[in-house]
Amino acid sequence: MKHRLALKSFVAAIALAGTLGSAFAEQLKVGYLPATGHAKFFIAKEQGLFAKEGLDVELVEFHNSADGLNAIIAGKLDTGAFGTTGPIAHLSKGTKLKIIGGIMGGDAALVTTQAGAEQVKTIADLKGKKVATVRMASGDAVLRGALKDSGLNWKTDLEIFELKNPSAVIEAVKSKQVDVGLVWGPHDLRAEDQGLKIVIHSSDLQPGHPCCRIVITESNAKNQATWEKFLRAILQAERFAAENKEATIDSIAKYVKLDKQLLWRGYYSEYIDQSSDPDAKGVKHFADVMASSEFITKAPDLSASIDARFYEKVLNQLAAENPGDVYWQKLQQDFKRKNG
Repeated sequence: MKHRLALKSFVAAIALAGTLGSAFAEQLKVGYLPATGHAKFFIAKEQGLFAKEGLDVELVEFHNSADGLNAIIAGKLDTGAFGTTGPIAHLSKGTKLKIIGGIMGGDAALVTTQAGAEQVKTIADLKGKKVATVRMASGDAVLRGALKDSGLNWKTDLEIFELKNPSAVIEAVKSKQVDVGLVWGPHDLRAEDQGLKIVIHSSDLQPGHPCCRIVITESNAKNQATWEKFLRAILQAERFAAENKEATIDSIAKYVKLDKQLLWRGYYSEYIDQSSDPDAKGVKHFADVMASSEFITKAPDLSASIDARFYEKVLNQLAAENPGDVYWQKLQQDFKRKNG
């Protein structure tokens, strides 16, 4: 009898400890898009990496970058990763934001019908065409920059329609309301599975371009310890995904309701960069391209808006905690190259 009481007391104590741990964990609301590119949020949540760092994270779904970014600015989210186009557009208007890291890069593509693919071999072939994009998507800005480089004016030489989400773009192409659509992964692969054809990848147009940046408001940046914990979890999720592919896909599948084989092809695609690095140089180049193509009036001064200190500190911590680990050493080298 005494042993049973002791066992019950022990179990109750463990349960209480778990409850207290959850109660004292710092709570964050994090916005995401249901896409393979946002997988590190899902991995960090499902594999307990946020909890390990003392964070209780609620993931909130959005279907385009514009709505998600507006939620951060309005204080309805603590952070999220909603493209590069949106943050730069807001910064160019004086919005007080900070870019502290990244979730992914590349991973957008132009899709069309099988017949249309015969007519669209290069960006110059979009002259006179109807093109659907998702409002404030990173690939949209890359496309407009490439059009400028090809001698086309995106305002007069073709028609661009900004739709709500990738599914709407795919349907517009399939129904021939538009000639070409721009979507992000894995929706480009989903489009192919539905009979469409990928004709151009965004990484062909602007190699190495950043996509979803981890953004916070300037006032939120003072919570330094919070963002260090958050980025530690994201970096560990990046490492986890590199070594645990089946568990990674299982984590993604809880948030992106698509076939697991499609998710696998999307996440481990050669066209997606899974780096969590802030990539200050890449973001600044992206802003210059947006200004050059007249997507924005003038490129903002990003020197105070990209804060790589949080990322650099936790990356160095992880490297010190794992001496001799070439994974972290490579990321340290990448950081110097991308932010030096």
